Amino acid sequence: MINWHKKQVERTLKSWGFSNYQAYWISFIKGLIIGGLIVYFFI
Repeated sequence: MINWHKKQVERTLKSWGFSNYQAYWISFIKGLIIGGLIVYFFI
C-alpha cells in the first residue's frame, strides 16, 4: 500500500510539473488553512 501511494504521488507531481520541495510547501500551506478553519469554526 505504501509503495503504491509513493508511486501515485510521484506520478501526480511529475504530471503537474511540481518538485518535491513545491509539494512540501503546498502541503504545509494546506495544513495551515485547514487548521485555521478548524480553529475558527470549533473553538
